[in-house]
Amino acid sequence: MKAIRGQNLSHEEASVMQEYKAAENNQELVFLLGGKRVYYRKAKNAEEFPRITFFELDNRPDGFSDNEESESEITFQIDIWSKGSTTAIHQKVNEIMKSIGFSRYAVADLYEDDTQIFHYAMRFAKGVEL
Repeated sequence: MKAIRGQNLSHEEASVMQEYKAAENNQELVFLLGGKRVYYRKAKNAEEFPRITFFELDNRPDGFSDNEESESEITFQIDIWSKGSTTAIHQKVNEIMKSIGFSRYAVADLYEDDTQIFHYAMRFAKGVEL
């Protein structure tokens, strides 16, 4: 476990915190979003655009030593929700995630007809030593 600001966090919680802080503190991303609009799981205001939501998709054993798990692979999905183009935002998100050690392995460029919202989903993975 890692300690962040006096708290003992699991590797999962530390990864979520790292991802959130990296996005929230990136001034260029904040500008592109029109404010601090990065949310874990669910946005506070569903009518706020553009915005980003993210969640942990999976956390699986990825390495063992002496019959003990020594590494995990953590995967996240990041969703960009916008009334217009997501290009500049998803390029910045990709840059941020790469800078904190994540690799992108899948994307889906979607348009939701019922809500008329562009939805760009990105999936990232990172190996973490325990």
